[in-house]
Amino acid sequence: MPPGFVHQITKYDPAHRDERGRYTGAEDTVSDHGPVEAAYLAAIAAFAESSGVDRLEIREPEVTGFVHFGLEPPVEGHGLGGLFPTDLTGYHDGAEVSLPVALELVRVMLRDHGAWCRLEAGDVFTVHVGWDQYVYVGSDRLCADAVARTRELGLFPEALPTSPYAAQLDEPEVTEVADEDFWERIRTTLDSRQTALLEEAYARNAARWHRLTAANLDAVRAGLRPRALVTVWPDLTPDVGAVLASLPEEGSVEFVWEAQDGTISHAVVDDTEHQELAALVTGARAACVLPMYLDERQPLLCAVLPDSDGVLRARW
Repeated sequence: MPPGFVHQITKYDPAHRDERGRYTGAEDTVSDHGPVEAAYLAAIAAFAESSGVDRLEIREPEVTGFVHFGLEPPVEGHGLGGLFPTDLTGYHDGAEVSLPVALELVRVMLRDHGAWCRLEAGDVFTVHVGWDQYVYVGSDRLCADAVARTRELGLFPEALPTSPYAAQLDEPEVTEVADEDFWERIRTTLDSRQTALLEEAYARNAARWHRLTAANLDAVRAGLRPRALVTVWPDLTPDVGAVLASLPEEGSVEFVWEAQDGTISHAVVDDTEHQELAALVTGARAACVLPMYLDERQPLLCAVLPDSDGVLRARW
């Protein structure tokens, strides 16, 4: 269950709202990267202290996809530079971070740098960052002192029945667990196909790719990141020219290719970018095209890594 006491925290004075609740004042909808932003972080820290929380879990992490909806331009590394390594190791569902790191993640989200996640401490405490500098803090306590501190900081805390960004606990899209039976099915697939392509999504819009064989399957499995969404596709084809020629005349697709050094990359391209793509993948060993739309994607297998106790907690 989500925490019972939720507050919307904003820089928008409720006195400057119309009859529909829309803000009509002069405050901008982007972060000032200065004292107002610092006030947001201090307010969240006050609620965390009142709730007895000094560590938070990252839930449903995301990074910028091929479309960026933020009001500020995305930055290299999705704003996560200095918080996580360049390959984003440690940025995954269920990763536990200290309160200072969590506050820096809130800063990244306030600035629309590209990364987004829910921050939670079980059913005790939650932080959700919405559009236009709206922040929602949930606690299992009233946190009257934190509410007062938020007002002292010049922000406006407003009690709500629930956060509009609370996780939807309905049926997730993927419910299959990547258990021992799943990996045996991959082995059976490799017995007949010899090779396959594994997509390891460790955050939304972030994935690593692996070419599987019976010989390297155990090593690839051991290196997968926690709670990853694992999707198995038919292997790349060595006739890269034929793959390029198969690109659709209209619409977007995901193009996956292996460079001469064995690095596997992917890019979303539309019908205006075929020439640039051909130049980009010059010399590639192998490639494939995957559809963008979920109802057109037909992988061989798909499942989510459980935690060490065998329980599936990630929501994909």
